Amino acid sequence: MMWLPPLIGLTLTFLLTPYIASEMERAGIVGRDIHKPHQPEVPEMGGLALVLGIGIASAFIHTLPGWVLSVFLLYGVVGIIDDLTSLRQLHKVILSLLVSLPLLTMKVTPIISLPGFTLNLGLLYPLFALLFVTGSANLVNMLAGFNGLEAGTSGIALLFLALVTEGPARILALTGSGAAFGFLLWNRYPAKVFPGDTGTLSLGALIGIVAIIGKVEFYGAILLLPHFLDFIIKATGVRFGVRKHGRTVVLEDGTLKAPPYPSLLGFVMRRSRVTEPKLVALMWLIETLLGFTTLSLHLLL
Repeated sequence: MMWLPPLIGLTLTFLLTPYIASEMERAGIVGRDIHKPHQPEVPEMGGLALVLGIGIASAFIHTLPGWVLSVFLLYGVVGIIDDLTSLRQLHKVILSLLVSLPLLTMKVTPIISLPGFTLNLGLLYPLFALLFVTGSANLVNMLAGFNGLEAGTSGIALLFLALVTEGPARILALTGSGAAFGFLLWNRYPAKVFPGDTGTLSLGALIGIVAIIGKVEFYGAILLLPHFLDFIIKATGVRFGVRKHGRTVVLEDGTLKAPPYPSLLGFVMRRSRVTEPKLVALMWLIETLLGFTTLSLHLLL
């Protein structure tokens, strides 16, 4: 029965994604694929398929704590609101903190395992977990914008989290990974649908949730290193007055010209001539290498 929820998640997400994409297009909920020469319109909010697929599949994991599904679905609601209203980043973080409040009721050991020692946070652990899931969701939401980037990196991260966890955490991670890859089949270059914040926030929250219930917070942090680095680069730029606005430009040969503001992806573009598929594939490779790093540490420690 372990493989039933992942199979349901993958199948439902794969089947629901084109249906939701067509409904979004019919409703006029579309966005410009700005990294294509002709900037075609692509249906938005495809992440609804992820929320539904993972949400339904998770109901078959009978040993999951009660707060898990509620927090995951609430992040989907925040994503929907964001997709429809374009929330300010601060408002998005505040809403993320609010929907993470059920974490305060969880019963999980407050000990965090780190290389060579353990850290007992005691009564502070629920607060740590709340901030961890909020951070995970918003970090994945920020490192986004290219076909297949968010779904691919999240699917890889969840797959490796499944390899270093067991029990309900492993099943949930496999369910999320399967759904992410099912969505990726429609979202890969050239994308037929975008995940929107509905998809990125919910996938990011799921990574944090799995790390918490699986007691692999350290490994979860490793897998989110590219996202954290991107956040630091952007935050440092703002701190030192780099507030230039602009977008990534697609040159005639299909390669990308970095936007004027600092970011991890912009750093890559400035040092290598990459097309959108190559840029995304590079990020998938980095995430995979980080995954093997976590797996190696798990086996050695």
